[in-house]
Amino acid sequence: MHNALPLGSENCAKRIAAQDYFVLALGAAIAQVSCMAGSGESSDAILRRLDGVKRVPTGRAEVFVKDAFLPANLCAEIIRLIDLDRRPSTLADHNGDAGFRTSETCDLSPDNAAVKDVEARLFKFTQIDPAHGEPLQGQRYEVGQEFKQHTDWFNPDGEDWEQFCSVSGQRTWTFMIYLNTVEAGGATRFKALGKKFQPTVGKILGWNNLTPDGHGNVNTLHHAMKVRKGVKYVITKWYRERPWG
Repeated sequence: MHNALPLGSENCAKRIAAQDYFVLALGAAIAQVSCMAGSGESSDAILRRLDGVKRVPTGRAEVFVKDAFLPANLCAEIIRLIDLDRRPSTLADHNGDAGFRTSETCDLSPDNAAVKDVEARLFKFTQIDPAHGEPLQGQRYEVGQEFKQHTDWFNPDGEDWEQFCSVSGQRTWTFMIYLNTVEAGGATRFKALGKKFQPTVGKILGWNNLTPDGHGNVNTLHHAMKVRKGVKYVITKWYRERPWG
């Protein structure tokens, strides 16, 4: 279900031409990489090719982490943008729990220079065709705020499926970047995997939302735990089976 066909070289060239800032940011070598990517997929081989990338030792899900993926100055600029344009976070399919997601959200402009920089770095890191990516989103958590256990993939039988997945399909990969070091609390917890990831400046956390047969992986259920002291800032990038539209 999630294995999209590779893009032909002609389509790939058109897509690169339509997104000049990726080429300008990373040069001709990255343009070649984009032609190889061709879908909403990444892989173990791609993500572990760079120094410092670690895979969580479990067969239940593909989860990867790398410290200091973004430099501190770029993180600080994205934090500034989030603070300028944040709003209460929402749920695609509300479950009646008013306290389920209590953070704030910011839809980051793709025209902003700092956002372009982040997108280019993600492109180089994941090798996923940028056309399959949702717009970059920022989140802000104050003391006591959280996002209870949830998955990033959509339930095909849910009320939100037609609205959110009819065009671009299911979410394939999630990549989340912590923008600051939280004084206390604020970890991302994967209960089924027995793992918690504490926010530190620039750390990237990524996971495949799907099983090999294309179904949503229940083991990717995760909890943005309550912040106990300080403020937590993150940005999230989701990718889809088909181009985002």
